[in-house]
Order: sequence, then structure tokens, then C-alpha cells
Amino acid sequence: MPKIRTDVVDAYVFRRAAAIELLQLRRVDPPLSGTWQPVMGHTEAGETAACCVWREVREETGLQRDETLGAWALEQVHPFFLADRDEIVLSPRFAIEVGRAWEPILNEEHDDHRWVPIAQATEHFLWPGQHAAIAELRSLLDVPERCAALRLRLP
Repeated sequence: MPKIRTDVVDAYVFRRAAAIELLQLRRVDPPLSGTWQPVMGHTEAGETAACCVWREVREETGLQRDETLGAWALEQVHPFFLADRDEIVLSPRFAIEVGRAWEPILNEEHDDHRWVPIAQATEHFLWPGQHAAIAELRSLLDVPERCAALRLRLP
């Protein structure tokens, strides 16, 4: 029977430039070496998913919470299966807005970054679950005063 894990979080950092752009980071270490990903990380013992995402964003990009323009929990939790580990992973996802001039300071987990226009994001993100997160983010950004967007905003 597969083990169920809930210790992985994703953060989609975005900015409003000429168009909405999403940050991608190129991973250095296996199993994702050479792939472009959002900020991803694992919770530590006793850490909430929201606390984890703030820590991971700070560690991987240097972004401090007070530098952000807003942050939201995305409603859909992404399930995926790791066959080699026989694990089902349930991953909460978050969106964090930064100013148009902000640029990341990468840690040793990444060797490059790029900003991808949200309209072309599915061409640049690898996994179907990432495509779903981006679609949810787009729906929140299309109508920022939407009730869901207000309720999903992180304090």
C-alpha cells in the first residue's frame, strides 16, 4: 500500500510587469537537476505549510516576507505519485506577488532563474499539476476582488 505524504509545498512567485510573469528556478540536484521549477520545499517537524513556504522562499530566493505585495494559499492541493518510492504526495500550493523590480538571490539549490509570461507558462512548466496551479492563479488574478481571492489571502 502506498504511503501518503503531505510534507511538500510549492510557491508560485509572480510579478506584474508588461504582463504577469512567473518566476522559475533551475534545479541543480537530482532528481530534478536541469529542470525549471517554482519554489519547492519540504516542511520541517512541527512546521505548518504556510510557515514552510515563507521559509523556503526566503532560503531559495532571498525574498523576505515584508518585501512581498501579497500572498495567497491556492485552494487546490496537488496530488502526485512517486512510483520509485511508492508514495502519494499531497502538496499545498501558494502564490506570492513581488514588485516588478525584485530579483531573486539564488541559493545552492539553483543555478539560474527566469521570468515566464503567465500566458506561456504551460510551455515552460513541466508537470500537469503545475499547469493546474497556474490556471487557478490566473483565475484569482483575473478578478482580484473575487471572494475566493480575499479569503485565500495569507495574513
